[in-house]
Amino acid sequence: MEINVQSIKFDADQKLLDFIDKKLGKMDKFYEEALSAEVTLSLLSDHDNKNVKVRVLIPGNDVIVERNADTFENAITEIAGILKDNLVSAKEKKIK
Repeated sequence: MEINVQSIKFDADQKLLDFIDKKLGKMDKFYEEALSAEVTLSLLSDHDNKNVKVRVLIPGNDVIVERNADTFENAITEIAGILKDNLVSAKEKKIK
């Protein structure tokens, strides 16, 4: 699955990009027809100032999850768990 990362108003370092690839790169095993993932990273002005939005493109629907956290890594880890559940659910609905 192809993962496209866009960081808004800052440059994401290679360590963060590798972390995103590691956490989200295996999502297609939960829904084999997943085409790609679009990850948007941005900074906010409040306490949990890191925002991550992930959109996984699947046939017929897109799965979108967005989280704020104190670090991008924490937000991505939380999103990965939610995405797994959502993709499994979408796959089960498709089978029925």
